[in-house]
Amino acid sequence: MTAGKVKASQMRRAWYFLEGNGLLRTFYAVKERLEARKVTYDFVPVSEGELERQRAWAKEQTVTFSIVVPAYQTKESYLRDLLQSVLSQSYPHWELILADATEDDSVKRVLDDVAGEAVEETAFGRPLPPWKDGRIRYLRLPCNAGISLNTNRGLEHAGGDYVGLLDHDDVLTPDALYEMAAAILAAREKGIDAQLLYSDEDKCNSERTEYFEPHFKEDFNFDMILTNNYICHFMVMTSEMIKRLRLRPEYDGAQDFDLVLRAVGELMDEEEKIVHVPKVLYHWRCHPASTAENPESKEYAYVAGREAIQNFMDVKNINALVLPYMHDGYYNWLCQGGPLVCREDVAAIGGGIYVHNRLIGGRMNMDGAVYYKGLPRQYSGYMHRAILLQSADALDIRMISVREECWEIFEQAVGVPYVEIWGTHWFDASRLPAGADYLELSLKLSQALRDNGYRLLYTPRRRGKWLPLLRKVRQTGETLWT
Repeated sequence: MTAGKVKASQMRRAWYFLEGNGLLRTFYAVKERLEARKVTYDFVPVSEGELERQRAWAKEQTVTFSIVVPAYQTKESYLRDLLQSVLSQSYPHWELILADATEDDSVKRVLDDVAGEAVEETAFGRPLPPWKDGRIRYLRLPCNAGISLNTNRGLEHAGGDYVGLLDHDDVLTPDALYEMAAAILAAREKGIDAQLLYSDEDKCNSERTEYFEPHFKEDFNFDMILTNNYICHFMVMTSEMIKRLRLRPEYDGAQDFDLVLRAVGELMDEEEKIVHVPKVLYHWRCHPASTAENPESKEYAYVAGREAIQNFMDVKNINALVLPYMHDGYYNWLCQGGPLVCREDVAAIGGGIYVHNRLIGGRMNMDGAVYYKGLPRQYSGYMHRAILLQSADALDIRMISVREECWEIFEQAVGVPYVEIWGTHWFDASRLPAGADYLELSLKLSQALRDNGYRLLYTPRRRGKWLPLLRKVRQTGETLWT
């Protein structure tokens, strides 16, 4: 999709942002978004030849999937697209469970027309007549109890090894389940029992004639998931875990986010069991009622997202206050004394380094590549990642604060004692020898801290970054600490 005219929905989003963030922040947000629109994106569907290869491979596999869809007054064209996207899967070992809370029989009529008679029994291991797809199971709900409870009713009937959730107006790519099955089996070959898997995604218009705003995600990043639900779609989870955790109705609007956070809470010491499949497998349909198209349509969802993160913090005994950030669906958190005080798992925090208003240092990978390098200070970066708290493999030693318990590790790795800039707790980089190799020392220190079982936390905007959050605290009348 190439850059084109500005949509009315984009104007609404800009105005909505202006109301909450002021003129200057809005100016840079709009400027950055207009520049991003110059980048073209064309979704390239998988070829028929590749799908045939996948079908042949899948015949020998045994991993099974249940796809649960809570339906309610679903538009006929959307439902037909959804059903066809599942029926077209190259991986055949699935069942689709439609939990329908619609008052009339409109969903059932479309289902019967598209797939033939829908039966109640599971299809796994049973031959199917050519005119009827027994993998599709229809569950009529007595009333609309809300998305979480409706989905939970569908989960009760899921018989697959893994369960995926699909919104009733979205669609899967034909290779979605194949890619998930392949990733599960690849993990098993490494001795890893994958518990949660997620893919990249994009958006499409109502007619599915345009695809845009692809979300190419990072591999699992613990601290980033505490700022936004970047995992989102398409996600599958083991049947045992999702049936045990279930969706909680008190977080309706962000029920998937709450589910992910609770799963992450159980897998904190086994993060290798959270697997990213780096391929677009899910099309999120945008229409006037969707959150993707109109941010005001589900303000309650953003509140629920914040409450889900706060619940995670409280359960994990992290004395932090979660607050909404500049962009809807994104959050930040404050804790008394800073992250090194409220997070015993964090050895060091690092900030961004700017020269001529461009980022040159901060979060790095172990090859020394700087994340978001060259980004203007006022920009938030791709999917706003550059302004979010996030876990890091390595931090730049020139802007780092290390917890006192790790100062001995610091001295062993760096070769000089840890000396603070007066009153700040941040390392005084001027204490390094003249000509010191900042990159080598940064990587060496970061590796040593992680080898000792600690996390590293990147805080992009150290100076002044809390001001908008503090304003929101005052507006809501909340206290920072308990």
